[in-house]
Amino acid sequence: MPTPPLNTAHLLQPLDRELMDLLQSLSPAEWEQQTIAKLWTVKDVVAHLLDSNIRVLSIFRDDFYGEKTDAASYDELVIFLNHLNADWVKAMKRVSPQLLIQLHKITGPMFCNYMQSLDPFGVSAFPVAWAGEAESKYWMEIAREYTEKWLHQQQIRDAVNKPGIMTKTFYYPFLDTFMMALPHTYRNVIAVNGTIIKLTVSTDIGGTWFLTRADNTWHLSKNVDAPPATIITIDPDIAWKLFSKSIRPESIKEGITISGNEQLGARALTMVAVMA
Repeated sequence: MPTPPLNTAHLLQPLDRELMDLLQSLSPAEWEQQTIAKLWTVKDVVAHLLDSNIRVLSIFRDDFYGEKTDAASYDELVIFLNHLNADWVKAMKRVSPQLLIQLHKITGPMFCNYMQSLDPFGVSAFPVAWAGEAESKYWMEIAREYTEKWLHQQQIRDAVNKPGIMTKTFYYPFLDTFMMALPHTYRNVIAVNGTIIKLTVSTDIGGTWFLTRADNTWHLSKNVDAPPATIITIDPDIAWKLFSKSIRPESIKEGITISGNEQLGARALTMVAVMA
């Protein structure tokens, strides 16, 4: 079988083990810490991660949707998903941290094993809307789920100051998936064919991606031969927060530089690779 453009299925189990080690290390006070996810505490984020396991297994494995939506637009879909998430987190307020850990121990391996069992080139029931896809292969669905698992675990680690997954092994695949949203972010930006945008997330855990304008469309790649019209450089700790809409460009004073065509480069800072 050929290798998919994004290959993240094998990372789900080690990432889940990192989560379990983290959760079992938390003190009672740390469970109540506020996270960057605005209204959610650490415990709320853990509950949401549990919901992800259960919802994926129910829908994809068992073909059971529970609640469906007739959302006619992206914004309506986001509202529907936000309501689902809020309902679950509210219900989990009555569940203890100890029981949440036990439920994760059961559903985490089930989730990881199921994701790894999928044909990466099969068609997912849901397109990855933030990447502008009308149809998504399972490799993209798995990568999307990987970013969700990485992001929410990092929100917990950020809140309790326990590093561990800001590494090349775990962080770079998260970024690489998020960058799939870059062409969609620029879809309405007109530029001369041949225009190149370079985006770098700095340090050895980051990477560099290019957008090239060709045939009046933006194309994502990792190597180009011509000089870019604009260069955006972002600190890795800023990047994950910015592209998940946890912070907004106007609130950032340091950690981002744009050289060359600043107006063209600024568009990249509006990229959001989550349903928000």
